[in-house]
Amino acid sequence: MAAEARRDVFQAISDPTRREILGLIAFEPKSLNTIAENFDISRPAISNHIKILTECGMVVIKQRGRERYCEAKLDGLGEVSTWIDQYRQFWMERLDSLDQYIKNVQNKNHKK
Repeated sequence: MAAEARRDVFQAISDPTRREILGLIAFEPKSLNTIAENFDISRPAISNHIKILTECGMVVIKQRGRERYCEAKLDGLGEVSTWIDQYRQFWMERLDSLDQYIKNVQNKNHKK
């Protein structure tokens, strides 16, 4: 029996529907029905996306009367930001280097 892979924030945001769900509930919890009304996919498909977001720690479901509300937990996005920052730094250095190279070439052409 194979162990299920651990879900993480990267898996949560890898799907555009899940990113849109997070956007819908980022500032205010919404019921499952309210979330589903925003999509042209089946309710079971939305429920599956919510399940994945819950397993990734990005959503908490709370019962309010008969309704279940989804609340965003966006703390995990800090991990994504940290991961992206290392590549941002890499590319900023490369672009600065390219900019300097272009300026040097332009200066040489102007001196001719």
